[in-house]
Amino acid sequence: MSEPPAPPRFSLRQLAYFVAIAEAGTLTEAAERLHISQPAVSLALNDLERALKVQLCVRRKAHGITLTPSGSGLLARARRLLREAEELEAEASGGGALTGVLSLGCYVTLSPTVLPPLLQGFAALHPEVTVDFAEDDQDVLQRRLLRGELDLAVLYDMDLLPEMERTVLFSVRPHVLLPADHPMAGLPEVSLRALEPEPMVLLDAAPSSHHALSLFHRFGVVPRVRHRPTTFETARALIGRGMGYGVLVQRPANDRTYEGMRVVVKEIAEPVREEAVVLAWPRSMRLNRRAQEFVRFCRAQEPARDS
Repeated sequence: MSEPPAPPRFSLRQLAYFVAIAEAGTLTEAAERLHISQPAVSLALNDLERALKVQLCVRRKAHGITLTPSGSGLLARARRLLREAEELEAEASGGGALTGVLSLGCYVTLSPTVLPPLLQGFAALHPEVTVDFAEDDQDVLQRRLLRGELDLAVLYDMDLLPEMERTVLFSVRPHVLLPADHPMAGLPEVSLRALEPEPMVLLDAAPSSHHALSLFHRFGVVPRVRHRPTTFETARALIGRGMGYGVLVQRPANDRTYEGMRVVVKEIAEPVREEAVVLAWPRSMRLNRRAQEFVRFCRAQEPARDS
């Protein structure tokens, strides 16, 4: 008869405190988030390092903490263990209503039109789940997914890492955005080649900039980039003032900029493919119940969408 496995020398509480320390950056901030004393946080960290026989953090007065390579390696695994422990507890208690926090990322230009209906619809089904969302560029969101900081992320199916699993939410076709008084605003469609001599407003947020430039490259056109705003609404504002045209994917229903200037959407004359908006997560990560239900909810939504 084989010997039962020895229990670990550390606790889930110590792991939870370590994750809080790593995310907060200081012991004091971690203690405030956990609603416990700073000495208790420090003691838990010391005990965890002693149990694992490795230094996890470098502590510097007035500079907070810095994770060692061992600490960085433990962080993602600690997050996974804590999620699995939470799932185990929920399953052992018979499931019941879905509760807890779902960490969701969203590419910054998609957030204003994609997030609100998803959040509202999911909340109607699971009112006890808190969706904590973060908006950022896709490269940042993908790194956060791999580090275990996010459960899921809404992204364009552009430049996605091979480690990502995905499910398609909807697809949209790239378009040209022009000021309302542009000479080509009355045309049924606009050629990228016809725009070549004109100034371009390039949304400089990965992967939008790479995608727009690749469209021109595909047809042998070299755009004259005049402005590189990093936010979607700033790009629309510049275009609304006649300071250039844009090639974008997202299509808000409102045809006015923040300043009230009118812009018009024109289809691209060249054959360009639709781009998918997806819900993504790391293939190596087992989704918790909240994430599984959010994926199921998203898959049940209308496949066609004008965004």
